[in-house]
Amino acid sequence: METTLAPGKTASAIWGRVVKPGEANLAPEAARAILKLDFAAEDHRRAEELSEKARQGSLNHEERAELEEFLRVGSELAILQSKARLSFKRMASSP
Repeated sequence: METTLAPGKTASAIWGRVVKPGEANLAPEAARAILKLDFAAEDHRRAEELSEKARQGSLNHEERAELEEFLRVGSELAILQSKARLSFKRMASSP
């Protein structure tokens, strides 16, 4: 039986509280490094393959779980990169 957590108790929610994406406080070096992070080429290919199978309705249970992990990591990476861009914006607007 699969357990479902309340939204505020998921790993993504906890990660958001750690990262604090609304706080533009990254050093320029850290922000640049975060903006360079990306999936490896083979992971991009695998995620696209799984996404196509999902569109066709042909994912099995394991593939669905794998795709959900790609989506989760992608969302968390997007949060980090958003914070990095926000930090650059703050640096550009400060005297």
